[in-house]
Order: sequence, then C-alpha cells, then structure tokens
Amino acid sequence: MADDTGAGCKGVLLVRDMGNCISTVTQEFWQTQPSSGTLDDMTAHPSLLTPYRLDWDDIDDVLLDMDGTLLDRHFDNFFFEEELPRRYALLHGLQLAESRDRLMAMYRSVEGDLAWTDLHYWTKRVGIDVVALHRELDHMIGFLLGAEEFLQYLHQLGKKVTIVTNAHESGVAIKVAKTGLDRHVDRIVNAFEVGYLKMRPEYWPNCQRLVGFDVARSFFMDDDEHCLTAAKEFGVAHLIHSAKSSSQLPPTPLTQFVSVTGFSPLFSRRPVI
Repeated sequence: MADDTGAGCKGVLLVRDMGNCISTVTQEFWQTQPSSGTLDDMTAHPSLLTPYRLDWDDIDDVLLDMDGTLLDRHFDNFFFEEELPRRYALLHGLQLAESRDRLMAMYRSVEGDLAWTDLHYWTKRVGIDVVALHRELDHMIGFLLGAEEFLQYLHQLGKKVTIVTNAHESGVAIKVAKTGLDRHVDRIVNAFEVGYLKMRPEYWPNCQRLVGFDVARSFFMDDDEHCLTAAKEFGVAHLIHSAKSSSQLPPTPLTQFVSVTGFSPLFSRRPVI
C-alpha cells in the first residue's frame, strides 16, 4: 500500500455535485476549489483542481479525531438520532418523531459546550443510562475502512500519534475496549482533559500545553469543519478533512479544506492529494 517513491496516489474519489448526487471518478486525489460547477465542469476544466502536496518528513505530531475519522460515525448517528429517541419515546409515551424533535432541541441547546458530549449529563437530562446503552450497542462500534492500516503506517514512519476527541471519557473507554484503538497510538486526549471542545478557540492552546506539539510540524485530521477551522486559526500547518465519516452515508467533501474519502491517498512518503 505504501509508496515511498513520492509518486501521487490514485484511487476512487467520490465527489458531491450541487444536485447532491454522488458520482465516482477515478483520478488523482485533488483538492476541489470553490466552484458552482457540476462534476462534469470539474473534470472538463483541470484548472479548477489544485494538487495538495504533503511531506511526512515535515511532520512530527499527528493529531487525529476519533469518531468520524478513525471510528465509524454510524454508531453515534444511530445512537443519538435513532435509538435514544426510541428509548426516550417509550419512557415518556411519545411518538418517535416528537421524541426525536425534543432530543434534537436538547442537543442544540448545549452544542459547543462540554455538556454536548458528556454522557453523564445526558443520563441525568433524559432519565436513561446513556453509558449502559452505549455498552449494550457496542457491537456497532468499529473502525472505518483503512483506519487501522493508516495507524500502522504512521507507526512505521515513527510519528507521535495523539487522538484528540470531543468524546466523553466514558464513551472513549467503551470504544477503546471494543476496538483496541489505544494500542495504535501514543495517547488519547478527551475534551474534558482540555476543558473545551475542539471547535472552540480556547481548546487549541490548552491542548498544545497538554500534548506539547509544534503547530508548524503538526498534522490534524477531522470530519468536523468547525474543529478544522479552529485548528487552522491556531496555526496548525497540515489539515485534512475526513469526508467519509460514516460507512452508511455518502461522503461530504468540503471546498475550504483538503478532503479525502479514505486513507489510501495518505499511504505515501510524499502524497499528492
């Protein structure tokens, strides 16, 4: 899989056009620049596609999101959008749609705060043991395709790998027990250790003090645009967007960040994306 020659990787790139259709194109992995054009426009006009060159020799610290980047976000989507609303509906005698609407309003009310991902907070607020329910459904927890191989590749390169996650420590413990994720990395840092979620500007200086990384020689990969934006504003030099966060949903590439739909373009000493 690895190509130490420095040649650009090729593969299947999934691109969402303006009509929300997902098309498959075999081509170099390119960064799509902002454009109102369709997929046909993009392939017909190569000037709209700019290569992004990455050199692993310029990177010491690799900071990786957990859910939606390494682990399949299908579990979290199902849990908070389907299963928890179903259990809440049964508890309160509600229709599923009404239950889901109530929970979505609760989620939005604390979005961006630590409570947003605090499983103990949600246990108290909804009257359901959310941690126990995570354990009950842990058979749905797993790596995204290629994630374990990517972590092994980073180990071969000798990189210091840190998981930086917004997840609560209880959720992290369940996912680590299920996947063995901790065996592949140097450290897992949850947002409660840092004091803020990753999309908050206060997160990054606190995280830097905790982990000790040089922004100029660090790589950060996440599926959340706001987390990437906060890291960019702090000065993290190498940023990659994980466009395929769930195995059950189509990819959602961004135009303002380099987006990949899998790990294969990163298996090279000097990948061209």
